[in-house]
Amino acid sequence: MYRYLLAAILIVFAISPLSAEEKKGYFDFNKDRFLAGATTVQDAEGVDDLFMAGETVRSKKDITGSAHLAGRKIISTGAIGGDAYLAGMDVSQDGKVAGDVTVSGYNVQVGEVAGDLRISGANLVISGPVSGYALIAGDEVQFGSIIKGDVSLTAREINFDGGAKIEGKLTLYEKHTGEVEIPSQVIPEDRIDRRDISEWTEATKELNAWDWRDVLTLFLVGVVAVALIAALIAAIVPQKLADLRRGILDRPFRTFWFGILAESVIIGLTIILMMTVIGLLLVPATVLAALVCAFAGYIVAVYAFGVGLLMSIGQKEPNSIWSRAAAAGIGAFAVGLIAIIPFIGWLFALAIALTGVGSIAVRLFQPKFFASA
Repeated sequence: MYRYLLAAILIVFAISPLSAEEKKGYFDFNKDRFLAGATTVQDAEGVDDLFMAGETVRSKKDITGSAHLAGRKIISTGAIGGDAYLAGMDVSQDGKVAGDVTVSGYNVQVGEVAGDLRISGANLVISGPVSGYALIAGDEVQFGSIIKGDVSLTAREINFDGGAKIEGKLTLYEKHTGEVEIPSQVIPEDRIDRRDISEWTEATKELNAWDWRDVLTLFLVGVVAVALIAALIAAIVPQKLADLRRGILDRPFRTFWFGILAESVIIGLTIILMMTVIGLLLVPATVLAALVCAFAGYIVAVYAFGVGLLMSIGQKEPNSIWSRAAAAGIGAFAVGLIAIIPFIGWLFALAIALTGVGSIAVRLFQPKFFASA
């Protein structure tokens, strides 16, 4: 019963990392390319806009449009005809960018930029010329070429190579005004506006990342929301919710695979509609249906997971609205904690949602092969 559900989830965890290394997905539409996977490589010709996400992301060929790349390691060597938006741990942009570059990471290296540069991270290297302005925030920053526009800069350590030069105005935010030495061959002192770092902090305070209190608050709000939704369902259709929960705990493997089949049907229908062109008008509806199914499945499966946890310590099946709400809250809390584990956490949440989708699909369509298995 509930033990089998836990075993099913653990097996999914065991096989998913292996599968992720072997599989990647891509989709082309109107010369735009979308790629995702553990290791993704763009080596196709004639691509306009490029969208890539993965553990390691490599863009080798030139594209005519904009690039949107996200991953732990990003390596872009092809030229980009539009703007570039890059975010990762280690980011290297060597190809020329005809538009603007917005990039953030821990170790970041940027080559030639024909437009403006917006860059932030720990270790930043600007190795190519920048034709527009540069907005820079980092711990260590190294300049290796010419920046033709104005520069706004804050950094703990700044280094300049022989070819470094700023042709516009430099606005420098310092902890102690005047402590950073800028070589005159890079920019003369009369074109440097030195300001206190507090001015930078004040100007960017609305852009600060959430702290742990924000994350904790959202987590608890999510747990309460799931519990309340489950309680509402229990008040309206208590017996059906109980049947869905029993179906998951009794046959977790089968409901999980049936959930994959159900979501695949909806997603496959979306792709077919897109291929027909005329059916594009219905694509938003199918996408919405997939999301609604996944959310409903998550609520049902989280509730079942919570009930399973309570039964594992000797508690009886919940028989009231509030006991069902409590079970859903416990399940949501437990699933949420597991979901924050790097990499495997989101696979757990995905498996939970698909299992719930499978239980709903079985309840609606009652397939004979499932009933007799």
